[in-house]
Amino acid sequence: MREEAGRTGAGRAVVVGAGIAGLAAAHRLLGRGARVTVLEASDRVGGKLLPGEIAGTRVDLGAESLLARRPEAVDLAREAGLGDRLRPPATATASIWTRGALRPMPKGHVMGVPGTAAALAGVLSEEGLARIGREAGLPRTELGEDVAVGEYVAARLGREVVDRLVEPLLGGVYAGDAYRISMRSAVPQLYQAAKTHASLTGAVRDIQARAAAARQTGPVFMGIEGGVGTLPLAVAESVRARGGEIVTGAPVTELRREGGGTWRVVAGDRVLRADAVIVAVPAPAAAVLLRAEAPAAAAELAAVEYASMALVTLAYRRTETALPEGSGFLVPPVDGHTIKASTFASQKWDWIAGDNPGLLVLRTSVGRYGETEILRRDDAELVDLSRQDLREATGLDAAPVEARVTRWTDGLPQYPVGHHARVARVREHVAKLPGLALCGAQFDGVGIPACIASAYAAVDQLGGDPGAVQELTAHPVQSLHGGAGE
Repeated sequence: MREEAGRTGAGRAVVVGAGIAGLAAAHRLLGRGARVTVLEASDRVGGKLLPGEIAGTRVDLGAESLLARRPEAVDLAREAGLGDRLRPPATATASIWTRGALRPMPKGHVMGVPGTAAALAGVLSEEGLARIGREAGLPRTELGEDVAVGEYVAARLGREVVDRLVEPLLGGVYAGDAYRISMRSAVPQLYQAAKTHASLTGAVRDIQARAAAARQTGPVFMGIEGGVGTLPLAVAESVRARGGEIVTGAPVTELRREGGGTWRVVAGDRVLRADAVIVAVPAPAAAVLLRAEAPAAAAELAAVEYASMALVTLAYRRTETALPEGSGFLVPPVDGHTIKASTFASQKWDWIAGDNPGLLVLRTSVGRYGETEILRRDDAELVDLSRQDLREATGLDAAPVEARVTRWTDGLPQYPVGHHARVARVREHVAKLPGLALCGAQFDGVGIPACIASAYAAVDQLGGDPGAVQELTAHPVQSLHGGAGE
């Protein structure tokens, strides 16, 4: 092994993982005067953010938008030189494919939970709407320390609300099961409001009133011309320009604390010594690295479950297609279809349409927590199944010019009931080891701003300020804007 002489000393930091969380952490560390090396096991930076092409047109093959109502992602894009490429969606309208038809996405709800029955008219049956109207007369339900979103909402408003709207909205973020997902961790705004209101619909109306009073303006989401996948590339370039080192193809195999508080990091034939280490890799990999120095934290992380999914990107000649208006549609699992959503990318992002006006690009997503059989199908089958569902939903019957399948195996950490307590225990164990911090999607939210906030909190913790970590642990960043139907 090659010991790196001259690499030790005050301000030397190693970041393990070059996804957006690791890169954001490195960027913040360099801004505070640290000397930084980022070690990435794969051959590229960016993690779940991946730019690509189809039929010569630039597209995202991973996450495609930034939640703009939180500042972290948009601010980082500007700091990395992408400010002039930030773009709002060309359309904010969307649909839900349910009960045999594409129906307008309802307005006036928080992650599918309505403030009034009228908010879900057209999506629910008459009985389902009537059940919502009776909710205010039910006895108060105590939430306790945590509860599954689906369980709580179904008890108050009926399963139809969960199955037809909450499930597809949450599934679009976590690829999970609404009846398992933690309300406290996944929809913290709703959890806090529900704790102080006798009725759930009353809690939703209160959230809406406070949002109206805050007069939030501007788009809820932002994209980046060329794809959100260009964000980590730009941040990596900025890290290097500031003197940081990024090494790909460098899996870390050992993380140990030595005398004097120095950390020993082994990656291939390199041995680095650092005053601080930030571990920004998925929970299973983090568990392996922490096993020697923080076995209790490692055991907690090893128990985190993940969901796998696949994105099917399709390009069509525009003259052969006629899609409905809007940015796409969600699909409730209860309706029994293969795809869980479709994005009309050329209609949602002007820059995609501008790249090739004669082409229409759309994509579907396949796979939810526990759906292992569908993801065993080969790429051609996933394309055929997606086309079948698109034909039934929209009438699109043309043959694509090109199709591309991108698989995200174990791509999304699951947030079951008790997730917040697990995160608190992990951080409590790690806090006993000076110079070590963790960040990433498995902690405080799976969205891009949440991952960046997690990274910044880790840097603050290493600087002696645990306030941001404590705040995130108590109040995680919501991954999707509460008014998703607006």
